[in-house]
Amino acid sequence: MNIINTLNAKLLEQPFEEELAPTMSLAEYQHIALTYSVMENAIAVLSDLKLRKSYIYNGSVASRLGISERGRAEKIDSIWEEKILSRIYPDDLLGKHLLELQFFHFLKNIPLSERLDYHIISRMRMRDNSGEYIAIQHRMFYASSHDSMRLALCIYTLSENSNLPNTYEGMIANSATGKSMKPDKQNNNILSVREKEILRLIAKGKMSKDIADSLSISINTVNRHRQNILEKLRVKNSIEAYRVAEYMEIL
Repeated sequence: MNIINTLNAKLLEQPFEEELAPTMSLAEYQHIALTYSVMENAIAVLSDLKLRKSYIYNGSVASRLGISERGRAEKIDSIWEEKILSRIYPDDLLGKHLLELQFFHFLKNIPLSERLDYHIISRMRMRDNSGEYIAIQHRMFYASSHDSMRLALCIYTLSENSNLPNTYEGMIANSATGKSMKPDKQNNNILSVREKEILRLIAKGKMSKDIADSLSISINTVNRHRQNILEKLRVKNSIEAYRVAEYMEIL
């Protein structure tokens, strides 16, 4: 999914400093991730965005999902834990990445001293070792290195509510205040009325010439609108644009 390309670029192209901020060392964050895996039977993934590596610590939920043995730790040369992500229901994976992108922008606009107070809480569907979908809770935290998000910690546990959600559920939570906020999916001003109209026609399989004829505008105008849609939604093709717009309730 092309939304990953946008998120990947935002995370990896930050102006990283040489060292982590002086709060804790990488080894201490690794110990925290290991502790989550033991105490909560979780899969804990600590990603170093600067070095583009991830450290994965597997609790019993890893066995339930058919990903790894309990107690096993591994290091991969990527910030994307593909074995885990591949088990997430596709629409939930899109929702997860969109919320993470919004969370990144949110943190960039608040004081550095407040960033550790916030994290993501998600509830989504993942395939277990028998191929059936089960309810999983996902949490994600960022640790800053000066003005950049240097480390990302993801925690996957069995959801306390075992009923499968009908759709992805996610929010940004403040652990210092106990308050939370839902992602803003109601920003209907991202696309103009004409851009929404064109995107709906694209979703119906209409080509640029057909759209131009039906709206009585030139093909060049249609193509310009198409390009604007891709840029505004930060995607690379019209199919992904429609999925993102539908998720964000723009259409």
